[in-house]
Amino acid sequence: MTRFTRLPSSALRLTGPDRLDFVQGQMTAHIKAAPTPGMVPACFLNVRGQIEQFARVYRREGDVYLHLDDLPGSGEQAALLAARLKKYIIFDQVEVQDVSGVLSSLHLWPEQLDGQLDGWNAGGPDVQSFELGGAGSGQGVLLVGRVNRSGEVGLDVHYLKKHEAALLDALRLQEAPQTELEAARIAAGISDVVRDGWQGSLPQEVGQDASVSYRKGCYVGQEIMARLEARGNARHALTRLSGHDIPPHSEIRHGERLVGQTGGSTGELALAKLRKDLPEGAVLRVGDAEARVAARASTESTDAPSPI
Repeated sequence: MTRFTRLPSSALRLTGPDRLDFVQGQMTAHIKAAPTPGMVPACFLNVRGQIEQFARVYRREGDVYLHLDDLPGSGEQAALLAARLKKYIIFDQVEVQDVSGVLSSLHLWPEQLDGQLDGWNAGGPDVQSFELGGAGSGQGVLLVGRVNRSGEVGLDVHYLKKHEAALLDALRLQEAPQTELEAARIAAGISDVVRDGWQGSLPQEVGQDASVSYRKGCYVGQEIMARLEARGNARHALTRLSGHDIPPHSEIRHGERLVGQTGGSTGELALAKLRKDLPEGAVLRVGDAEARVAARASTESTDAPSPI
């Protein structure tokens, strides 16, 4: 049976004639090359090329929608990104609106998605917008995109909170807790900037390579990204660790040497930002726990294919 999981998240809406040019100059991905509707995963960097925020950026006919994963009960990521964006608005005709209070999101797990969401065309584009129950139903418009959160591509569904009851009634699916989706993500080696705590890292160090375009115009942090592309010398990479009771968000040591930090952890498996010179099977210490280097995690896109 297909399951769904509510996504702790927040959101921004950008409007105005300069919205595409403006956001294009702020993020690592190439939103102007995306179709309408379309989506690209993107990082927002500081001048040193380090991640400040991560968002899935949806291009729509009249606006740009930014979906930001958040910690449960937090909702602060949209506010932080809004504050950053507003600092860069000078003569741009763009409005930044925090819509976290009126929008919600959930993820449909990938099992047998065909027919589970009325209006979704399984053979159609990666991002689709349609009215639940058909045009004129009054049950609300959905924005839906293919996203891999568990090791296989499922669907992120964005909707107005006031239409949640109608959506859940139409789906009639089993709800899986966010902890279950988190465990699947970690097992699949999928990076999550907020839940893993990767802010302050380079995208290439924490499995966010696919969110960086090396072919688009200028953006904050681009010079550092260009240097890394030319030299390929990021010292860390996203890695999986195996062991028992591995603590999350903790320093990793190889002997007395500090070699990285853990992100999310199930106890038995953890994601880690780890130095590349450590071989698979190396024995490490994470707090009071012993862990081994299991495998480098994938740096391939975890979402629908995006333009470069």
